[in-house]
Amino acid sequence: MKKDIHPKVKACSVKCTGCGNEFETLSIKESIIVSICNACHPFFTGSKKMLDTEGRVEAFKRKYGNATAMAAAAPAVKKKSKIK
Repeated sequence: MKKDIHPKVKACSVKCTGCGNEFETLSIKESIIVSICNACHPFFTGSKKMLDTEGRVEAFKRKYGNATAMAAAAPAVKKKSKIK
């Protein structure tokens, strides 16, 4: 087996931009910046944060309207016949 092929692991400072939490871990980098960490993530904290205030279905309907009305208004497409 080859010697000295693995990177050197050193102490690394991790900073969360979401909550400002800082902690130490081991990595090949000196510092890591993350947007969400275990201190502010809803899965780990048990709190439920609603990022989307309106329902996804209502947003879709508002954006695209009624699909049946749009399909009826679309021009009919003729099928091409095969040329022999």
